[in-house]
Amino acid sequence: MTSFPSSAPLSRRSFLGATLLTAGAVGAPSLSGCSTGGGSSSGSASKTVTVMYKSAEFTKEHIAEFEKLNPGITIEFIEYDITRINAMMSAGSPPDFVRGKAEPLNVFRGLVEPLDQYLDASSVIKRDDLVVINDGHRWDGAKNGTGKYYSLVKDFSPDASVWHNRALFEKAKVDPLSLTEPISWDELLEVAKKLTVRSGDKIVQHGLGVEWAWSVISPIRLMIAQQNTDLYNADLTEADFTSPAAVRAVQWYADFGKAGVGPTVLNPLPDNSDQSTFSAAKMAMTTDGYWFGANFVKGPAELQKTIRMAPAATFGARMNASYNGGIGAWIPAKAKNKEAAWKVMEYFLAGPAAVERAKSGWGLPSLKSLWQYLPQELDYQKEALKTAQTELEHLVTLPVSPYATFDQMQAAVDAQLTELLKGKITVADACGRIHDQVNKDLKRGKELAG
Repeated sequence: MTSFPSSAPLSRRSFLGATLLTAGAVGAPSLSGCSTGGGSSSGSASKTVTVMYKSAEFTKEHIAEFEKLNPGITIEFIEYDITRINAMMSAGSPPDFVRGKAEPLNVFRGLVEPLDQYLDASSVIKRDDLVVINDGHRWDGAKNGTGKYYSLVKDFSPDASVWHNRALFEKAKVDPLSLTEPISWDELLEVAKKLTVRSGDKIVQHGLGVEWAWSVISPIRLMIAQQNTDLYNADLTEADFTSPAAVRAVQWYADFGKAGVGPTVLNPLPDNSDQSTFSAAKMAMTTDGYWFGANFVKGPAELQKTIRMAPAATFGARMNASYNGGIGAWIPAKAKNKEAAWKVMEYFLAGPAAVERAKSGWGLPSLKSLWQYLPQELDYQKEALKTAQTELEHLVTLPVSPYATFDQMQAAVDAQLTELLKGKITVADACGRIHDQVNKDLKRGKELAG
């Protein structure tokens, strides 16, 4: 039987934020007479609900099924586009149901509808069924982990987990990774060196992939947190990339690049993803989430027998993280049909669409009741689920300030790591430059926020 941990409240500095919408400040309207069906809480009699999502995730089949299950409600679908949602929010005419997560600045501005009264009235989504990942989407004005819900997660993964090919370990006469106890980041790099195979100057088998093409800012933030160090000050207006913990994290990536054990910005994989190289048994380890295992359901039986998912490596405290904080959906405060939007929320997060996602294995459901549907036909799937359940007990929300976007911080880190790997600057130089750029972005963001 699967058991789930509870979550202790995290400090304000742990609240998620990545996208700064350009809409002006408005007050969130009060919500009264909430129910899970019927007309909008704002009084609208509209039977059309506008959904902005990615069509690969919210499909035409889902739309047809929802409309069949909810006669009288029609979905008007808009392909997700950050520029378009910003424009619609600025114009005061947002969609009713939006892909993503409620960002803190938007909550501060009153642009996001709190979901608690909908939760209280729902017979479909219950508070005690929510997995801890949803706590990163709560806010009480001072800290996250308590307070109102402003968005809910559809699915997530502990993204720093280490998938590995035990056959390649055996071939190199290296002990496989523990499926229960985390290895240190330094030890992981040493293991990677032993598993890297070269032919002359060419690497024919990578020891470790870190999905460098997807940016390394999130794992760096995790490394800092594992050392019990805060990246941000108390009000999230300043970041410190010159702390010993931050320097140690950046140093690890410098050492990784110097060791030549896996792809970096200087020697990327052709498809910018570890999956195909790992599947071809040309990479012994890769840091990826639970979802990664879904790639191998139709793979060779030989590969299925030898792959496993191990806990995230650590720099001290045992922690793993969902790097994007768990993507789901939120309802804008100015949505015209909020109750119909909540019906969509119930369908997509807890209804047939959610069961379908759980069975696919492309992520962990955000509702405890859906974990029973996760695939366990193959041994590696069973073991991955066990590891994921343990990692859930160590899941943390990575700190991001509302005053700088994820893209800004990623650009600052990527630019300096590129120069660092080229040997043009030192680790201290890189950390100092990242520090300066990120704090310039934070200052500017705070000025724009008012």
